[in-house]
Amino acid sequence: MSSKRKITVAYGDGIGPEIMKATLGILEAAGAQLEYEVIEIGEKVYLKGISSGMEPGAFDSLRETKIFLKSPITTPQGGGFKSLNVTTRKSFGLFANVRPCKAYSPFVKTHFPKTDLVIIRENEEDLYAGIEHRQTQEVYQCLKLISKPGSEKIIRYAFEYAKKYGRKNVTCMTKDNIMKLADGLFHKTFLEVAKEYPNIQTDHKIIDIGTALIAERPEIFDVIVTLNLYGDIISDVAAQVTGSVGLGGSANVGEEVAMFEAIHGSAPDIAGMDMANPSGLLNGAIMMLVHIGQPEIAEKIANAWAKTLEDGIHTGDIYQEGLSSKKVGTQEFSRAVIERLGQKPVNLAVTTFDESATEPMQIKLSPVKKSQKDLIGVDVFVDWDSDERDPNVIGEKLRKANADGLELQLITNRGIKVFPGGMRETFCTDHWRCRFQNAGQSVISHAQILDLLKQVQDLGFDFIKTENLYAFDGVRAYSLAQGE
Repeated sequence: MSSKRKITVAYGDGIGPEIMKATLGILEAAGAQLEYEVIEIGEKVYLKGISSGMEPGAFDSLRETKIFLKSPITTPQGGGFKSLNVTTRKSFGLFANVRPCKAYSPFVKTHFPKTDLVIIRENEEDLYAGIEHRQTQEVYQCLKLISKPGSEKIIRYAFEYAKKYGRKNVTCMTKDNIMKLADGLFHKTFLEVAKEYPNIQTDHKIIDIGTALIAERPEIFDVIVTLNLYGDIISDVAAQVTGSVGLGGSANVGEEVAMFEAIHGSAPDIAGMDMANPSGLLNGAIMMLVHIGQPEIAEKIANAWAKTLEDGIHTGDIYQEGLSSKKVGTQEFSRAVIERLGQKPVNLAVTTFDESATEPMQIKLSPVKKSQKDLIGVDVFVDWDSDERDPNVIGEKLRKANADGLELQLITNRGIKVFPGGMRETFCTDHWRCRFQNAGQSVISHAQILDLLKQVQDLGFDFIKTENLYAFDGVRAYSLAQGE
């Protein structure tokens, strides 16, 4: 290697500085060809009044180096502080979160010694778009946004990852039995992309049973691809059942920039006590070395780390009486790994990285097929309260609104139909979805909607939101009401 690769490093908060010191010491001892540009992120930056937790110069550093090795941070309590991870992922297009979850039994206690799975999570969309509103005295909303390109990009990444690393099976997890449009899009895209990878087996699980199976039989999974929130949850479940969240490393990969980190938090309760396990950040750094084209150094560190576990040199979080030979702190664990550089584990699998592992994955999206889009109705959300909250009262009043045939068809409350013909036992909040369409769901105009809203206002109602109802190529593109 003729020159060092510059990377951006953040020591973070809590245990962050300790585990970063330990990790960088191992990288340097192993001969990693790296140059560090250190930035400050996290609590101190938040408390300066910078809501993102990163100063502008930090973004400039990432834009230049394109590689970020990051320790955990602390987000101050209280409102107004944005998630630094979410900001970084979305600002730099880090669409893929990659979390290997592997058992190191019997040296790390687990009930699932054969587990070796990778969770690939969509990183930019879903509820993590963070678009929230309070709309009435009682009701808040959070928008779940799923796009075709975002879904295809992460799903293709999962299949390419499986192909590159010799994985045999990719499992998709969604909740499309309930969210038939949003999660349905993800599942449908998975089925489309899977056809291009005939040598890889595929499967689909509803997320609730999928999570239960990860907790009960994680060894049956190979690669899992899923949406943002589900992936966040199941990756921690998988890490915990395979031994310890403290061992897990994570990669956040985009087309240009990539971020590598531990999956755990900043653990301020043990900060400065030389107790923390640096393995999570070290495993993130190993992924980074492969990504930047230094796989031989990654192999050396991964095998020395595994040999350290085999020899029973353990930090307190994984220490076991009768199995561990020595309980050590953060820096002594680091020194133990350094002492074993060049050695390989005897019982645990030896790590090797094929040359192809360093080749960038080319994710090419399918051309978008343009559909005929027709406006065929509108949902008007109304803030209305009364002592009885009788759906028939609001329904009969809104029936008076008619914009050239655009008239009330039904009202729902929290998704369940309450007018006409609702059940008197249904509990109602002050948040009402009122669906207006022409007879036969014929095409309407925006002018009709504006006229309708004026009439709703004149009837004394506070409309708080509208959602246009569309058909694409003649197919309804919105959900029916429960009970409709």
